Amino acid sequence: MDNSLYGLPQGSAFSLKGDNTYQSLPAILDQKQGYKSDVMHGDYKTFWNRDQVYKHFGIDKFYDATYYDMSDKNVVNLGLKDKIFFKDSANYQAKMKSPFYSHLITLTNHYPFTLDEKDATIEKSNTGDATVDGYIQTARYLDEALEEYINDLKKKGLYDNSVIMIYGDHYGISENHNNAMEKLLGEKITPAKFTDLNRTGFWIKIPGKSGGINNEYAGQVDVMPTILHLAGIDTKNYLMFGTDLFSKGHNQVVPFRNGDFITKDYKYVNGKIYSNKNNELITTQPADFEKNKKQVEKDLEMSDNVLNGDLFRFYKNPDFKKVNPSKYKYETGPKANSKK
Repeated sequence: MDNSLYGLPQGSAFSLKGDNTYQSLPAILDQKQGYKSDVMHGDYKTFWNRDQVYKHFGIDKFYDATYYDMSDKNVVNLGLKDKIFFKDSANYQAKMKSPFYSHLITLTNHYPFTLDEKDATIEKSNTGDATVDGYIQTARYLDEALEEYINDLKKKGLYDNSVIMIYGDHYGISENHNNAMEKLLGEKITPAKFTDLNRTGFWIKIPGKSGGINNEYAGQVDVMPTILHLAGIDTKNYLMFGTDLFSKGHNQVVPFRNGDFITKDYKYVNGKIYSNKNNELITTQPADFEKNKKQVEKDLEMSDNVLNGDLFRFYKNPDFKKVNPSKYKYETGPKANSKK
């Protein structure tokens, strides 16, 4: 998301390519407009090699689990409960000097979707599948946590002048749980329907703009160019695979990592084409299908080449100074000794 690149076909780029050179969103915001950056996460900094890769992104500070009270009562599933995480994170943000770029990573609404009974405010579904049934409660919990966080930002005077983006980084329920999802939704989960269920939420709040619903198709690679343009930064010299969501030239062809893709009219899944209107099979190939398929294949290949060849180290960009990862030191937080 911070680099407008696609993930690798196998393995994690954070782990496998964490020492690469990057032209990241936080580094550009710093160099162009003096933004200080941070990441906040209720897990320990070594998870997914974050303590190393963030240095190569040029992120100034990492608030990991050692900055939060990780007592047993505050932890569930993979780490810190979202409501506690947001409350403490807002307190840290209230002390920051503007402008700053914060990236908060939540944990509660994540597989295997477990929640303490005292924190649940909605009943589980009754499909008999613990993952699906638990998801109902953790999704509700996250929703409540976000409401509390937004209200907290308003009280602290941080809301009105901030661009706030909320996104899901990957799907919630895997296809291993299709039978339970069929019970929950009351319909058959076909390959086309499962593709629809891969959609994640994306919200963006812009100061001075009224809300609404945008039905255009987009992916995580579109986040970086969108934020840079909102900040008034010219992106012509930056290599990005996404496009600005608010641009008339936004590309609505969204690749999946396996080569499948979706457009505003149809989706290509497992070698077959389905209509977006009703998920029915399309037997006559759309006029732009081959062009879109070739572009998807090309973009995925080029992104892989950038990562596997560490190609940004060779790119001389007049608008970007290469990040020196050795200048970043992520100190252990004041709550490192809280009970795990």
